[in-house]
Amino acid sequence: MILTKILFIVLILICAAFYILYIWDFALVLLVVMLMLPVFLFITTFIAKKMISVDFSLRSDTVAKNDSFPVQLCVTNRSIFPIGKAEARIEYYNVFNNQITDFELYFPIQSRNSQRITFQVSSRFCGNLKIRCAYISIFDPIRLFRFRTGKNTTAEVFVMPEGHDISGSISFADHYTEESTMFSESKPGDDPSEVFDLREYNPGDKLNRIHWKLSSKKDEFIVKDYSLPVDVPSAVFLDLKCYEDSVYTLPVFDTLIETVLSVSQFMIMNERSHKLIYFSGKENSFVERLITDQDTLTNAMRDIIRSFNDNLYCMPSAAYFNDNPTLSLASFTYISSSMDTAAMNHIDDELDAEAKNAVIVVKNQGDALKLGAGFDNINIIPVVIGRISASIKDIEL
Repeated sequence: MILTKILFIVLILICAAFYILYIWDFALVLLVVMLMLPVFLFITTFIAKKMISVDFSLRSDTVAKNDSFPVQLCVTNRSIFPIGKAEARIEYYNVFNNQITDFELYFPIQSRNSQRITFQVSSRFCGNLKIRCAYISIFDPIRLFRFRTGKNTTAEVFVMPEGHDISGSISFADHYTEESTMFSESKPGDDPSEVFDLREYNPGDKLNRIHWKLSSKKDEFIVKDYSLPVDVPSAVFLDLKCYEDSVYTLPVFDTLIETVLSVSQFMIMNERSHKLIYFSGKENSFVERLITDQDTLTNAMRDIIRSFNDNLYCMPSAAYFNDNPTLSLASFTYISSSMDTAAMNHIDDELDAEAKNAVIVVKNQGDALKLGAGFDNINIIPVVIGRISASIKDIEL
């Protein structure tokens, strides 16, 4: 571009010398044209800049990990002046990390027209993926002038986590909510408020469960199986505080969120409704969501991903326990990337739960071995980055 300007200045000087040496009208006209041309190009390109708008278009704001998805840069030129060459600088990054990936797009911009430039993006990790058009540089036809437009146009894509199979057990203890309204569809229990099934009498069945009226009609003993409540007070607590800023930050966050998803999915598959507790950056407070099926879990995970911004602020877990000091649950699972001493002490000593788990995401197997016990009532489970299924075994929920 600098070379073009130098060459144009040389041309003007040549035209000026031509006008001095020759008195023809053509020499004057040529000099005037050469002097007015940059003025004309500046004005028309400046007008085009003012009448160009830039936006992003997405098929969906929710995508899957590792899947390429199309993003369209929409450029609308409302002026009558076309742009022969434009350069767009595109950047994207995950809010869980500060590593920016950038590239450039080259395209013309037609007059009085809208055009879409499509490019592909993918992410290896879940999270809030921000896509930004840093600027679009437009040039006049002979590249004397450059103007920038469409600065800091942004779009957000939420990359959803993937669930993993884990092994464990669900404890159907007597620690359930009074006046339960949710019952298992596959297992009998001891709640007499609702009948699960009717069957023939087997030796050892309690006499008070015999359905006498139906038995008299069938001339054989019919026994009532009572229902098993599944709205047991259980909770999964997600600590999303960022404990380090390194190349491990994004993999740790990814594993942390997918661990929560995997644990909640396991509980849903085993008919255990539960509360999912996490800090919402959007609401600046801890949020409790009741998870009863896959839809409520998907909505909760989407809310977790969307609630984070670039500063990754998260209130310490101890703040939640200070506001809720007398929790009484059947099971409580604490998921974090660090052994928060204050939170762990409260869970160990103050929290009333039949099963207490602390699932801690670590960088490698060496860090997993460093996790000491130190807590008498908590089952500590280290999860190595990316190895959720291999790490979570025989957890009791």
